[in-house]
Amino acid sequence: MNSKLIAAGAMLALMTSCNMENPLLTESNLPYGAPQFDKIKNEHYLPAFETAIAQAKAEIDAIVANPDEPTFENTIEAMEFAGGTLDRVSSIFFNIMEADTDDQKQEIAEKVSPLLTEYSTYVSLNAPLFERVKAVYMKKDALGLDPVQERLLEQHYKSFVRGGANLSDSDKETYTELSKELSMTTLQFSKNVLAATNAYTLHVTDSTQLEGLPDYMLALGRETAQEKNLEGWAYTLDYPSYGPFMKYCRNRDLRRQMWTAYNTKAVGGENSNLENVKKIVELRIKTANLLGYETYADYALEDRMAKDKKTVNDFISELLLPSMPYALADVRAVRNYAVKNGFNPKDEFMPWDFSFWSERYQEAEYSLNAEQLKPYFKLENCIDAVFDLANRLYGITFEQLDNVPVYHKDVKVYDVKDEDGKHLALFYADFFPRASKRGGAWMTEFRGQSIRNGVEYRPFISIVTNFTKPTADTPSLITHDEFTTFLHEFGHALHGILAQGKYPSLTGTNVARDFVELPSQIMENWGYEKEYLNTFARDYRTGEPIPSELIDRIIAAKNYLAGYSQVRQLHFGYLDMAWHSLTSVPETGTVEFEKAILAPYAVLPSIEEAAISPAFSHIFSGGYSAGYYSYKWAEVLEADAFSLFKEKGIFNREVSNSFRKNILEKGDSQDAAVLYRNFRGHDPQPKALMEKLGLTK
Repeated sequence: MNSKLIAAGAMLALMTSCNMENPLLTESNLPYGAPQFDKIKNEHYLPAFETAIAQAKAEIDAIVANPDEPTFENTIEAMEFAGGTLDRVSSIFFNIMEADTDDQKQEIAEKVSPLLTEYSTYVSLNAPLFERVKAVYMKKDALGLDPVQERLLEQHYKSFVRGGANLSDSDKETYTELSKELSMTTLQFSKNVLAATNAYTLHVTDSTQLEGLPDYMLALGRETAQEKNLEGWAYTLDYPSYGPFMKYCRNRDLRRQMWTAYNTKAVGGENSNLENVKKIVELRIKTANLLGYETYADYALEDRMAKDKKTVNDFISELLLPSMPYALADVRAVRNYAVKNGFNPKDEFMPWDFSFWSERYQEAEYSLNAEQLKPYFKLENCIDAVFDLANRLYGITFEQLDNVPVYHKDVKVYDVKDEDGKHLALFYADFFPRASKRGGAWMTEFRGQSIRNGVEYRPFISIVTNFTKPTADTPSLITHDEFTTFLHEFGHALHGILAQGKYPSLTGTNVARDFVELPSQIMENWGYEKEYLNTFARDYRTGEPIPSELIDRIIAAKNYLAGYSQVRQLHFGYLDMAWHSLTSVPETGTVEFEKAILAPYAVLPSIEEAAISPAFSHIFSGGYSAGYYSYKWAEVLEADAFSLFKEKGIFNREVSNSFRKNILEKGDSQDAAVLYRNFRGHDPQPKALMEKLGLTK
């Protein structure tokens, strides 16, 4: 046997014997091999990473050292499954970092980040490994591969090229350093956003200043104050606190304070991201240039449905320009209502006025407000309803498990089974905010679906939200908006739960960034269907079903402020593309650059010190750089796709089975445009979304 293979085997044996007690590295005896969250401690992470990286390198070395001629099996498949332990450790650690972090985990992340970057470049810039991949790629037409194998080969080859495999040795060193620096800077960006969010508290001791807040918000304020050892009431920038406060507090000055704090997160101060934004942009430009691209957007878009900057910018313009008149009309209507109801016409209508008065206007226009609906959306009932929807569409069931440990006491875990009783996935749900959790809502996975050595590994899927916690007197009641958020993230979860395939990089949500939101956004539509809402929406106090006229008002209000909301979302996409279409870092400051970009499309006054970019985690520390447009792109897809459900019936099994077969199960096994056409029979058009939103003349 080759001496390098013997050495690699010896190293693996040594690492295994040295880490028998590490629950991140030992075989789990829990149902379906679930993560051993009850045993994992902070001190396990760094040794697990070090061992897993060494193991992954040994597996790569074994591929390179293989004396046999490169084949699809001994090179491409072997690479696909190399680093499996590292994937498992990373998935657990970084998901917990987002959902339940602490100072020690953040220190570990800072130590691990350069190690992971170094491993990534160890693979992507490995010349002998690339030569083997290239050798297989050059004879691909003669290998008799099936379509999925062909796609895997294509993706691996492209990944090497896009990862710098064709660079000179000196450029490879530069690429490695850029990657390390970028990894550390994005990590710091994320850390600063969380710290800036947690650093602010609005402390109120005079109850008369809180006029307008519903009882549950007063209770939340009292509980938050008690947690912080304060008298009176306290409100934070976590959205379940911030959002309702801005909608209901009549005190304009307090709203101004909250809005300013929220919209100046990480803008200056000890948690400033002003320079980190420019540094990230500069590092991305340098990386793109090194790889032969003019801008980072050119590099990022190559692998997406849109393919290039022109397509994205044309797409944004096609929606943004005709939406502007509707957005301006929305703002005028809200301001006119405010003036008629006590707002001083001499005062400028400010951003901290809009949320409050738009909520009052909605109440008057549609006899509807978020608080009026919350009694009908008790979280436990909503969980059952979402599971029931999955059952009606796809025949799957969810059973809560008590014998599988979780990483926090608030987390619930479910066994998901198919119609024939076959296990499909473990589903973890983490609903409530805490200081250790970042804001927002997201879906992720602790393990993706794959088949290795003839054994199928079903996924461990998780959704994380920040819904209102129950109080001593009231169960968790969520807004209708939060319910549609639940449906959205659950749609992502279904994409992971129903995955079918062999290769982990081609299954589940591992699809083009501008395609991944289709399964999530289409699910939101059921939140506005009377036939569905009637099945579960009941007053938690009386058990009375939600009145039919209230559902009618929900549906009627669906497109309330559609123009304003569309322009706001497109603003984010436009700003993202502006940052990532640069060929050099702007000489102006971060805030000044942003304001110059967004000024032509502003519908509310710009506040000098406020900026989106320093806390825009999606594009500066998440996966949406040069990709935020994909939310709207996917809305076009889902508007067209859901029209088929509307035509055939919203619970139609023929349509849902087709969506499952052609979209949810397929992952990235085919080009996204092909998958969509296989389901719908044609390409979608932006007009489908404009019509759905009522933004057509």
